[in-house]
Amino acid sequence: MSVFSYSVFAQGGPVMWLLMFIGLVALVIFIERALFLHRGQIRSTEFLNGITNLLQKRRLMEALTLCEETPGPVAAVVKAGLRHATDDEQAMRFAIQEAALVELPVLERRISSLAAIAQIAPLLGLLGTLLGMIKTFWLFNQGGSYATPGVLSGGMWEALLTAAAGLVIAIPAHLGRHFLNGRVRALVHDMEWVGNELMRYLLRDYRNGAAEPTEKK
Repeated sequence: MSVFSYSVFAQGGPVMWLLMFIGLVALVIFIERALFLHRGQIRSTEFLNGITNLLQKRRLMEALTLCEETPGPVAAVVKAGLRHATDDEQAMRFAIQEAALVELPVLERRISSLAAIAQIAPLLGLLGTLLGMIKTFWLFNQGGSYATPGVLSGGMWEALLTAAAGLVIAIPAHLGRHFLNGRVRALVHDMEWVGNELMRYLLRDYRNGAAEPTEKK
């Protein structure tokens, strides 16, 4: 960090350090969640076709092994359905729904923390603004008739810098939260589609030795 940028940062007062801390926390949360959700995103159509190919050959254990080796919630839902491949429709549906409900909190983990940071950052910026204004008026009162613009500018710097920093953190945090929520919705859609297609295949085709499920729309 250059001398100029550090000096400007330091004029923001103690609130700037708190804003920098929560900004780093937000960045770490976003990167971790984005990588986690990316790893969980698989080509569900190809994966399900691979499972059904194994089931057509009556290789149920190999299909379960493939689910174990595949990361993400879609594989977990398929695995739950395969474990109840010979059960009735109600038991199979319950197992698939239960697996999806278990995976959903894992997908949404820490996204609420990012949303909280997006809401708190502007409030901290406002706090810094108020402290800067209080400092300005205090210096003006102490200086009396001899208060100079140079003395008073310190409080104004603090007010403006903290307000700007709060918005600089809040805006990307809001965008990051919406991006992550979009990835979660996509994974939930994949889980629902795979669960329905797998149930239809197991109940109608697997037990009768018929064909693969339809392509995902």
